[in-house]
Amino acid sequence: MSVTFNNRDPVYIQVIRHFKEQIATGRLEPGQEISSRRELANKLKINPNTAQRAYKEMEEQGLIFTERNLPSRITRDEHVLNAVREELILEAVDSFVTSIHAINVPLSEVLDLVKEKYENKSED
Repeated sequence: MSVTFNNRDPVYIQVIRHFKEQIATGRLEPGQEISSRRELANKLKINPNTAQRAYKEMEEQGLIFTERNLPSRITRDEHVLNAVREELILEAVDSFVTSIHAINVPLSEVLDLVKEKYENKSED
């Protein structure tokens, strides 16, 4: 597991985002066991309290669940899984729209370019 941290956002938020990306791409599957908090802290070279905070937040968001003394697992809740995917898509679209709107490109041109790039990416 490798995460490149930035200096803008709190590390625990970046850890949560990493998990969301892994869930959305299917690298982490519903019900899959995940590393313990201590293991995650060691792998990512972060403070164990930061790992604990990320897990606590993910549990509150319903992304993971922990039963008694068993390892934490990715949720099986389809609504939560779909919401994660939608959240990441909307963030990407919002960022793109903000960037492209700033240079005043006509929507039709943007859509044509996006379609072309998307289709070319699929061929890679």
